[in-house]
Amino acid sequence: MIVQRLGRQAFHGIAIRQGSFGGFRSDSAYSTVDLPMAFDQSSLMRKLISAFLLFCLLATASLFAEAKQPNIIFIFTDDHCEQALSAYDDSRIITPNMDRIANEGMKFTRCYVTNSICGPSRAVIQTGKYSHLNGFVRNGNTFDGSQQTFPKLLRKAGYQTAVIGKWHLKSTPQGFDYFDVLKGQGPYYNPPMLTGGIESVATLNKHVGYTTEIIRDKALEWLKKDRDAEKPFMLMFQHKAPHRNWQPAPQYLTWLDDKTIPEPKSLFDDYTNRASPAAKQTMTIREHLNDNDLKLKTPGGLTAEQLSAWNAAYEPKNREYLAKRDSMSEKEVIQWKYQRYVKDYLRCVKSVDDAIGDVMDYLDDEGLADNTLVIYSSDQGWYLGEHGWFDKRWMYEESLKTPLLAKWPGVIKPGSVSGDIVSNLDFPETFLDVAGVEVPDDMQGESLVPIFKGETPEDWRTSFYYHYYEFPGAHSVARHYGVTNGKHKLIHYYHLDEWELFDLEKDPEEMNSVYNKEDYLELTKEMTAELTRLRVLYQVPEDPYVAPVPKKKGKGPKADRKKREGGAKKAK
Repeated sequence: MIVQRLGRQAFHGIAIRQGSFGGFRSDSAYSTVDLPMAFDQSSLMRKLISAFLLFCLLATASLFAEAKQPNIIFIFTDDHCEQALSAYDDSRIITPNMDRIANEGMKFTRCYVTNSICGPSRAVIQTGKYSHLNGFVRNGNTFDGSQQTFPKLLRKAGYQTAVIGKWHLKSTPQGFDYFDVLKGQGPYYNPPMLTGGIESVATLNKHVGYTTEIIRDKALEWLKKDRDAEKPFMLMFQHKAPHRNWQPAPQYLTWLDDKTIPEPKSLFDDYTNRASPAAKQTMTIREHLNDNDLKLKTPGGLTAEQLSAWNAAYEPKNREYLAKRDSMSEKEVIQWKYQRYVKDYLRCVKSVDDAIGDVMDYLDDEGLADNTLVIYSSDQGWYLGEHGWFDKRWMYEESLKTPLLAKWPGVIKPGSVSGDIVSNLDFPETFLDVAGVEVPDDMQGESLVPIFKGETPEDWRTSFYYHYYEFPGAHSVARHYGVTNGKHKLIHYYHLDEWELFDLEKDPEEMNSVYNKEDYLELTKEMTAELTRLRVLYQVPEDPYVAPVPKKKGKGPKADRKKREGGAKKAK
């Protein structure tokens, strides 16, 4: 933990000590008063000494009273990318409330995730450890809640802790005074939610309404009514949106209907000049968006009122498309799918931005904003048509990067921007440092507090390790690990023994691998050495998964039997 400490500033024994949160600890070993009494014993002198002692005690008490540990609100979304946040890119949507965090605080331009998929990212944030150490390497795993987590450490230090919204770690949340979380992935409308706390058994409650708004209302209710005003708090305010399949709120069902969203340059990518996995995935807009994604089917689970609003918005648009689909070219169909998909995604983001604004307004109105660190981020980035894709998983830039915005009045300079390489691995260490809690040695990230203060340590990381495990699995993205320094990136698809190297300065869209190109042989050697160093540093074991050897079609006993049976039927 990086902690600034004032040296002992003693005046006849009076001293104070300052923690990184900017206040003074009332339990400081130095909060003593020990004035020598070798003075004239006259009545006047006694009164002067008494007055001075009283002044010192009152001043010290005032410092302690004003130095409350900061509150922490961690705002988290699912699958939100920089391309859909106007502090980073204003070509598709304006997000005024997210931008407000950036304008009043700091924007990070190189926040990388360790494993670009929902559950593993959340486990990293709970533990401050890579997936191979926290035990949650892919969706479908169950998080071991008995292990050390930052909420447990904050609670032990006197914080009141809560998580509201999406949890997605299968096990019951631990280390929280209060939790109210979606069951599993959770739907966009009328979600069942599990409620409980440290001592209580989780209970399942059904709700009616739009999930983003329900999560917002629950967060505000906890802040207004249920938190202990005498304690600092840490709230994880976590949304399902904008996760697939992107169902907008009633008030935004037709928003953007009159707009055309810009297409990314690589929408029609042919996946040449890269390793084979890029062409073998199952996450293209062209082929893999289904009728539910495209709203050509009406979702289930809606109330009569919700269904009426939904059909009024989508049925006319769907009729128009279906009437001309057969006469459209393949390119035109892809373009239509892109517009439908991206607009629904942006509509979901719009509701999240509204919810963030409501919480930020509450902090201002209640006088809490000045002593509250607000952080906004997402579990990973996302593809809005880049490479012709939706989803995440890859070490390519769009899914490796995640938005990170932080606002902390009096500490973070408004409107500041950091290009340092940071990560979701650093979030728990940051929360602990902000609270003045010692960061355990086995956590693998670093506190961002020095960067918040504009004082990036000289030994801050200049490279980053990534590892994705979920294959075989959804979208068929091959297992891979790699290293990036922000300018170049080396990726190894280790079960295929295929490599990619990208020059991000010359090829920011990662369209052409330069691995083993003559001009890049020395760089390849350097990046390979750095990859090896980081795997040792982070204690990465060899992946025990053994990839199956693909069988050639028409070979083997089953194929021979089918051939014989087919021949026999034909003979009949």
